[in-house]
This record gives sequence, structure tokens and C-alpha cells, in this order.
Amino acid sequence: MALIQFTKNHSDHSTDKGFQFEFFCDRCGNGFMTGFKPSMTGYAGSALRAASDLFGGVFGRASAGAYEIERAVQGTGHDKAFQEAVEEVKPNFRQCPKCAKWACITMCWNQKRGLCYDCAPNIETEIAAAQSQIAVEQVHEKLRTQDLTKDLDLTSEAAALCPSCGARTQGAKFCPECGKPLHPKNECARCGTKFEAGTKFCPECGQKAA
Repeated sequence: MALIQFTKNHSDHSTDKGFQFEFFCDRCGNGFMTGFKPSMTGYAGSALRAASDLFGGVFGRASAGAYEIERAVQGTGHDKAFQEAVEEVKPNFRQCPKCAKWACITMCWNQKRGLCYDCAPNIETEIAAAQSQIAVEQVHEKLRTQDLTKDLDLTSEAAALCPSCGARTQGAKFCPECGKPLHPKNECARCGTKFEAGTKFCPECGQKAA
């Protein structure tokens, strides 16, 4: 029997009932599952083991013998099934002569160049991707030149919650819940000294705060 390819990028889903294999693209990871092929030796061994469980005795000895035969034959049968599975799935793959990866022809193979898309990217796809990326970069650049804060009060002390009722301020000057001012004038009416909100008397001249 010839040497078998696809020994790395595949999964073996075979059981004692039969053989089934899944082969994967080295580039995108997508897979192709082969059809399930029943194993006659597996069915025979399973039937004898089932009989052994029910009756024991001579059936048990027959089952053990059948199981050993099944294990001996299964190796050759498995290799044959795997070889057939490789031949079944191989038309869906190409091996890149540059990187030696197996690439699926549906998504990862550049038919025109005879290489996988990692080694020979699709030019139209690259142009489309580059255009989108550059467009996003230009959006960021243009936004940096725009004044997006011209309508915001960036100098007054900001408050996320109303100090009186605890409601969200939503950037307003007066609380949308209780109506009290969110930015009271913390400045003495007599001497102009600035002080923190909640101060009852001016710390400089003693004037009662408004």
C-alpha cells in the first residue's frame, strides 16, 4: 500500500462499528467529513460480545476469540478505510508548493497563482481590505481636527449626581429630578472670595453665603 497523506491535519472518528474521518484545512481550519463506512468485523465482534453478556460460557470464549480477530483485522481495515477517505477528500485540498500547507480550494487556494492565499493573497481582497482600513484611519484623523466639545462646559466643576437628591445630572445646569442648580455660584457676594459648595459663611469676610 502506498504511503498515506493527510496524517497531520485530520481527526479519526472511527469506532468498532466502522470508520469515519475528518480532514482540516491548514489555513482556515474548516473541515470535510467523510461518509461513515461500517466495519463488518466490528459488527460481528459486537454481536458475539453481546451474546456473551447474555449467556456466558461458550459464547464468552467465542466472543473473546472474535474480539482478538477483530483487533487483528481492524488494523489493516482501518488503514484501507483511511486510504479511501484520503482519496475521497483529496480533491478538496491543494498542497502549497511554497509553505507545504494543505489549503482548501473553496476559501484558501489562489487558483491563478497555484499557491495558498497566505503565500499569494488575492489582490482584489487585499485592495478592499486596505481601502476599508485606510477609510477608518482617515475618519479618526478628521475627527481629531473637529471640536466635539464646543457645547460642553469644561471649566465648571462637573457633578455626575445631583448633590441634593442624587439623581443623574445628564450634563444639565439644573437637576432634571428636583430642579435645584447643579453649579451654584460658590463666590462671596461682598468680597468675591470663592469657596466650596455647602459653605454657609465666607471664610474671608464672614458674609452669609447666598
